[in-house]
Amino acid sequence: MHLKLLISALGKYLTGLLVVGALVMLPAGSLEYWQGWLFMAVLFIPIFMVGVVMFVRSPELLAKRLSAKERVSEQSLVVKLSGLLFIAVFLLSGFNWRFGWLLLPDWTVWLSAGVFLVGYMLYAEVLRENAYLSRVIEVQAGQKVVDTGLFGIVRHPMYTATIILFLAMPLVLASPLSFALMLLYIPLIIKRIKNEESLLEQELEGYGDYMCRVRYRLIPYIY
Repeated sequence: MHLKLLISALGKYLTGLLVVGALVMLPAGSLEYWQGWLFMAVLFIPIFMVGVVMFVRSPELLAKRLSAKERVSEQSLVVKLSGLLFIAVFLLSGFNWRFGWLLLPDWTVWLSAGVFLVGYMLYAEVLRENAYLSRVIEVQAGQKVVDTGLFGIVRHPMYTATIILFLAMPLVLASPLSFALMLLYIPLIIKRIKNEESLLEQELEGYGDYMCRVRYRLIPYIY
């Protein structure tokens, strides 16, 4: 069981590393695109570290996180559109560096890398607090509402973390053009949240009361 999980996790990790690396570096046309290497480091080193911790301490959660096939058609569309958006952002970032269209100063790149890591720490904390999280929208057997920690502040702290991560991503790549494109992720995630909450309110006991207690979805006092 654990050997199969290890092989699956390593396979997806290496595939992601190669695919994202190609999407970022090939359009740049040069290995001197240091912002691309920095992005690869702040993305894949934490992923590897969190994956190791999950494999040792919570292999069940890791298995759920690796299960990425959406069964709800509306959510499947959101996932596919998000994937196309990420591909476009990576390609545009590479071409932006290659042709020097509009590049951010170095200090902005390093600051954005710091913000990215903060977002990833927030993401890891959400995983620690809620063992029911998977990459697909579903209600699992025995699932209960988690309303402590970050879940006592907003209803979807994982999506808050992903917004921080994904908006910082093009800035690490020094591309304000890609940042403008990545803003399209916000309406996509809002659509996903509304559909998810509709499902949870119907199928997860106590979720309706939780929605009344914790008013905000992503950002306190804003949304």
